[in-house]
Amino acid sequence: MADETSTSAREDAAPAAPLAEPSPRLMRWEIVTVFAVSLGASGIYALVQYIGSLTAQQAISKQAVVVHGTLAPGRPLLDLFLQLTNITLSLAPVLLVIYLLARSGERPSKTLGLDASQPGQDLAWGALLAAVIGGTGLALYLIAYHAGVELNVVAEDLPDVWWRFPVLVLSAAQNGILEEVVVVGYLLSRLDKLGVNPVAAIAISAVIRGSYHLYQGIGAFFGNAAMGIIFGIFYRRYGRVTPLIIAHTLIDGVTFIGYALLAGHVGWLPAP
Repeated sequence: MADETSTSAREDAAPAAPLAEPSPRLMRWEIVTVFAVSLGASGIYALVQYIGSLTAQQAISKQAVVVHGTLAPGRPLLDLFLQLTNITLSLAPVLLVIYLLARSGERPSKTLGLDASQPGQDLAWGALLAAVIGGTGLALYLIAYHAGVELNVVAEDLPDVWWRFPVLVLSAAQNGILEEVVVVGYLLSRLDKLGVNPVAAIAISAVIRGSYHLYQGIGAFFGNAAMGIIFGIFYRRYGRVTPLIIAHTLIDGVTFIGYALLAGHVGWLPAP
């Protein structure tokens, strides 16, 4: 009797085996579901916003779009809590992706290269990618804006309070984690399992990345799609999203903080 009880206790304590990998049909539905509750929905919304900009009475270069603005005008403390809540909840799709991988017996460190095992190398790659992509993207945006074919993108419009810059940094990190884990690591790994051609998979990832930036204008679509191609090729080569998260965080962080410090003080940057 005691042996049976001991055996039963050991069985109850044993970790559950991971579920079998979903069929191709279910995996396709899994991808659709993940993007339907995250960046795919953002892409559809951004498309509608861009159509609204094109059909407005004003010329497109006379219209402004705010990337990161206040959530409670005139109430800085409430604004802070709303900003932090928004940043935290926006990472929910990342948790969903990690859960789905774990459910199939996969580890984020192995499948996505999401870990801190190579800090020096990841930081170096991230800084290099940020410098090349960030500098090129800014130049192309300024050319398009001054040519009259791009929206005035207001990178940030937060109140001038003590938490302004910390929130901008956290927002940049949130963007990097969400986009690189979901649009690069998760999507490319799943498309690979479905047997999608690697070039086509990178193109799909790049178009999705461009789509949810479309509210900023057609230049933002093509610029971010190009960034997606570069990031996709990097991921295919090295199998790590951590350097991409670092690069994206640096790009957005410099953009947000640089805009906050320079807008209205230099002639070459569009005023808010």
